[in-house]
Amino acid sequence: MSVEEGVRVLTIEAHAILTLIDRVDARFEDAVDILYHCQGKIVVIGMGKSGLIGSKLASTFASTGAPAFFLHAAEGLHGDIGMVTHQDVAMIISNSGETSEILQLLTPIKRIGVPIVSLIGNPHSTVAKESSAVLDVSVAEEACPLGLAPTASTTAALAMGDALAVALFRKRGFQEKDFAHVHPGGTLGRRLLLRVRDLLHEGDAIPRVHEHTSMKAVILEMTSKKLGLATVDDANDRLSGLVTDGDLRRGIEQTPDILSLQAKEIMSTHPKTIQKDALAAEALQVMEQYHITSLLVVDHDGRTVGVLHLHDILKSGIV
Repeated sequence: MSVEEGVRVLTIEAHAILTLIDRVDARFEDAVDILYHCQGKIVVIGMGKSGLIGSKLASTFASTGAPAFFLHAAEGLHGDIGMVTHQDVAMIISNSGETSEILQLLTPIKRIGVPIVSLIGNPHSTVAKESSAVLDVSVAEEACPLGLAPTASTTAALAMGDALAVALFRKRGFQEKDFAHVHPGGTLGRRLLLRVRDLLHEGDAIPRVHEHTSMKAVILEMTSKKLGLATVDDANDRLSGLVTDGDLRRGIEQTPDILSLQAKEIMSTHPKTIQKDALAAEALQVMEQYHITSLLVVDHDGRTVGVLHLHDILKSGIV
């Protein structure tokens, strides 16, 4: 019985969304235009379950680059309407369009002079008549067996609100980098904002030797800096090569008396490098492509300014 009931509910709610498709017409375009030309914030207003949907939609608009906040209709009647300015747009969500608290808000909203976009279950309601753009989100039936608990109706309102948010997102030309700026704490935000310069080991933390440095001194430098490598500079202090733990192992196999050598005799030439302003995600891509765990960070003159290790990238949380 429970399985059949679950299927019934999902079928009703899916149908409620599908019926909205034919209602995405000129009225939808008008609503998007009103939101697009908003000079202030989108003020999403609702009560009860519609209010909960409104709170989610306000968050969606804000996270996709359209400043928005949720105003609980009852709180609006007790002072919070003061947060609304003439530069804003009101978005009212109501199934009946006759909720008393929302009707009482219409007068001060109209007095402020903000346009109203409504997501309404009754397109002939008072709220609909007072709106600049009306989107019909009515449903044939609720999924609740008693037809009382808002189920399909709130799903329809949520879906239509998401459609508005994404259409506005597209119209405003919102890009991935813009998304990162409003999601700085998320993985995507870190991937798009975090730079090599934010993670590199620099200054005295760089294991640095010269071409003629003895292998004993190279090993001591590598051991003290604990990055598993040493950068090798030429006479002009430009990057000449790199000595890694792997180079040492291969050197020992080929030359038992490795301590008699100099850095230039064992180093790898043409190591992989990156600029400090590059994205950390780009550095990770290079490491994965060449199966390496470190990148040397160089300036435009070819001088080593830092070392970026794979562990630093992993700790940053971009993957």
